[in-house]
Amino acid sequence: MKIEQIYTGCLAQGAYYIQSGDEAVIIDPLREVGPYLAKAEANGATIKYIFETHFHADFVSGHVDLSKQSGAPIIYGPNANPTFAAHIAQDGEVFKVGEVTIKVLHTPGHTMESTSYLLSDEQGKETALFSGDTLFIGDVGRPDLAQKAAHMTQEDLAGILYDSLRNKIMPLADDIIVYPAHGAGSACGKNMSKETTDTLGNQKKTNYALRANMTREEFIQEVTNGLTPPPAYFPLNVKLNREGYESFAKVLSQGTQALEPEAFEAAANETGAVLLDTRDPQIFAKGFVPNAINIGIDGSFAPWVGTLIPDIQQEILIIAEEGREEEVVTRLARVGYDHAIGYLKGGIAAWQAAGKEVDQIQSVSAEELAQRVAAGETVNILDVRKETEHYAEHVINSENVALDYINDNFSQVDKNKTYYVHCAGGYRSMIFNSILRARGYDNLIDVKGGFKALKDSNKFQVSAYVCPSTLK
Repeated sequence: MKIEQIYTGCLAQGAYYIQSGDEAVIIDPLREVGPYLAKAEANGATIKYIFETHFHADFVSGHVDLSKQSGAPIIYGPNANPTFAAHIAQDGEVFKVGEVTIKVLHTPGHTMESTSYLLSDEQGKETALFSGDTLFIGDVGRPDLAQKAAHMTQEDLAGILYDSLRNKIMPLADDIIVYPAHGAGSACGKNMSKETTDTLGNQKKTNYALRANMTREEFIQEVTNGLTPPPAYFPLNVKLNREGYESFAKVLSQGTQALEPEAFEAAANETGAVLLDTRDPQIFAKGFVPNAINIGIDGSFAPWVGTLIPDIQQEILIIAEEGREEEVVTRLARVGYDHAIGYLKGGIAAWQAAGKEVDQIQSVSAEELAQRVAAGETVNILDVRKETEHYAEHVINSENVALDYINDNFSQVDKNKTYYVHCAGGYRSMIFNSILRARGYDNLIDVKGGFKALKDSNKFQVSAYVCPSTLK
């Protein structure tokens, strides 16, 4: 028997490849399915089943494409209602894969169709639990994502999740290995561990939500406390996962069309496409296509795209580092942005060579900013980190306007003031600056290295640290 966790850091997502003999299954595959097919072929295996733990909100699964290309059926647990062909398993139903078995454990609460899969080895010993978004390492799935569809409150779903954990998962043996669908950084839970597997026994000892003496009321209160609004693209991804989507091959072909500068400019003017520049933030700042927004590919790219571009039907034109165009289209498709319509051939260098206008964003170091303060300049510092980050520790007298909600809150930024903008390390601040630059804000200056650089310079007064968990 072979169990392989295929972890994608930018989505904090774990897919799984399990093989016994010449049969394999995939659990919660990503959108691009070629690697799964290639892995099975290399190992001399046939993909027998594709298991889905629930209708994912934070990414588009590859289940539909993988089923078409492999011939394997898609398996969901009870309460699932996909519009495509799938096997809706009963609670307790067992699937045989080679010499091992996989048992369906219906564990609703995160969503009503949420299901875990219990693997027993060749000797019949229960050895692994693929817990989806029901149980994470250090946390459990948030219970507010499905409430509208289920006509339930988040408290109702939290109570159901409590029952699922107590009745289906906690009675299992302590030596079972838990393999969740997500790790730290995912918005599907509040405070997951950076670890991506653990024994169930250790989770019973360390996971706050599995305390043995925890009452149902205490669980509901703790699980629902501090939930922030989910990203706007979540329900749109659920819809794609439940109803199906365009083939990834077609999306990739459309998105990787190379456009010369003239054609790129014409496409932008004709379609109203978002100009998405995925280069390093500081490289972007030195020269970019006017009105382009910067979301760097070397960061939490897909979740930020989903958070900040509200419409997944929005057409997108790409400016990327040469050779990374396919990667950009792939990562857009992972969160349902299937309407990339091409990229700038030759990048910004070709744009400049064609005599096209180039915009810039001024960027200063913490030391340069300190010198400006010392010279008597009035300095307005704008912190675009999350409210909890700002609350925990910040430059005294800085303002906080979180990037997460900039589409709704940008009016809080005074267009007539000059701001020095920072995040934690420089990634988010350039996104913020570029979005507002495209909306006519000309007085935003980026702080290289973000809050860390400001603090480490010892030239700015910083508030005493307060644990953000105290923020209600």
